[in-house]
Amino acid sequence: METRELTVVAGSFVGFQLLFSVASPPLSSAITPGYGRLPPTKLTEWNSRGDPSLVKLNVAITCGYLLYDLVLLACNWSTMGDSFFVCHHLAALYAYGYVLTRGVLPYFANFRLISELSTPFVNQRWFFESLKYPRSHRLVVLNGVAMAVVFFLVRIAVMPSYWASVFATFGTPEFERLGLGAQVAWITSCIALDVLNIIWMYKITRGCYKVLTGRGGRKVKVEAEASSSLDKKHTNNHTD
Repeated sequence: METRELTVVAGSFVGFQLLFSVASPPLSSAITPGYGRLPPTKLTEWNSRGDPSLVKLNVAITCGYLLYDLVLLACNWSTMGDSFFVCHHLAALYAYGYVLTRGVLPYFANFRLISELSTPFVNQRWFFESLKYPRSHRLVVLNGVAMAVVFFLVRIAVMPSYWASVFATFGTPEFERLGLGAQVAWITSCIALDVLNIIWMYKITRGCYKVLTGRGGRKVKVEAEASSSLDKKHTNNHTD
């Protein structure tokens, strides 16, 4: 990673930490009537699983990455722009803003971050494509299969248990104490993220199937032959 990228990521992280550490009490007091009269033990809802400060640190790092990636997408939209990524990042930032400002739902916030265990395989796929590895290459195939399996386990297979836990909170005093804003942010962002995960899982499965059955390899081979032909033609013209 370049120095400029490290600076932006570190700056985003520090900025989020400062913003939600300094601005959190006044913002929460302005949004939630009676916030200042709550005892310290009640300023964070559903914190029976531990101190939310570590969760907020984890989420702040994630938000720093998401902000940086949004800037990167905007600056290089013609080559790497993807509307699905923008929707994913905005939905996550929308919900995580409440986690950072009010310390709510630390368990559910960390549960959602389990899905990022599939990211290394997705990034490795990008490196293979940038280095022009053929899709039939053994490393590309192995990474693709691993990506499909891990993506399914951490993003799709966990949906039933996650939503069962969400539905179990409906109607409880803790859920009511969240307030309408946090409730809407929590539920709508989760729905949006899971819809995106299903769409991505379909695309990954389809691509994996094509590679394993050889269809993707034949397509890449044709493209490589065409590219090679153009290179030879260019070389001959240059020599003449």
